[in-house]
Amino acid sequence: MSRKPPASALERYLAHLVNERRLSAHTVAAYARDNASLAMLAGERDLDSLTPPDIRRFIATLHSKGLAPRSLGRTLSSWRGFYEWRIREKAVAANPCAGVRSPKMAKPLPGMLSPEDAIRLVTHDEPDSPFAVRDRALFELIYSSGLRVSEITGADVDAIDLDEAQVRVLGKGSKTRIVPVGQGALDALARWLPERSKRAAPGEAALFVDAKGKRITPRQVQTLIKARAAAAGLDMDVHPHMLRHSFASHVLQSSGDLRAVQEMLGHASIASTQVYTHLDFQHLAKVYDAAHPRARKKAK
Repeated sequence: MSRKPPASALERYLAHLVNERRLSAHTVAAYARDNASLAMLAGERDLDSLTPPDIRRFIATLHSKGLAPRSLGRTLSSWRGFYEWRIREKAVAANPCAGVRSPKMAKPLPGMLSPEDAIRLVTHDEPDSPFAVRDRALFELIYSSGLRVSEITGADVDAIDLDEAQVRVLGKGSKTRIVPVGQGALDALARWLPERSKRAAPGEAALFVDAKGKRITPRQVQTLIKARAAAAGLDMDVHPHMLRHSFASHVLQSSGDLRAVQEMLGHASIASTQVYTHLDFQHLAKVYDAAHPRARKKAK
């Protein structure tokens, strides 16, 4: 059985932080609050007897009370420091916080356009020119099929199949995938392809070419979309990937088919696609509890 720490263990630890580690009063106060929460959660339990499952349960309790991941990480760090000190004091043999992780910080949702703004951007009327036709086809295709800028600039003219309404692209990891193409993009491409054939340099295979007839670059696409957004009156910093994010969000909101969106985006993991779901976990939990036969124990 582990030895019960002296009643002054936490106080002596704080004194150690002040006198030996020379931490600021503000930092010591934060450690004091965090370790007071440990003592409160432990209740009558001997702090030196706590195990990793206890620490995980305490972190889950604080999380359920609304403590943010950043604050949980700081709290866990404070507890870990206390137990490292207890190890040096030879009061415990191992740190019960070792291997325990706080919940991950929520990733910020990608910037995206509303459906109205996305359509406003891709359909914005430019002066009548071959390259206005190109730009319309370029941005219609990005939004229609959720393509990365590297995928659309890397696409060759034979990647488009207007009859089958699909495009073949080379994604991350040199993986090829075929993605549906919407009618707006098909119409725009049908107008661009004859213009492209007049302007592409000899032997150039690219679907989209610049004024020199060479394959358009990602930087050129970035410049074009910023100019187009400004001309369309969109008061935000628009970039090509924003159209991809918008595609994912809009399709998912309409269909609810996460797996299909994953396939279209070319995500290796469904976790990469879940950032677009905008779902409330509490709502999901209620649906699960109501629908899953193993969600709750039957009342006796």
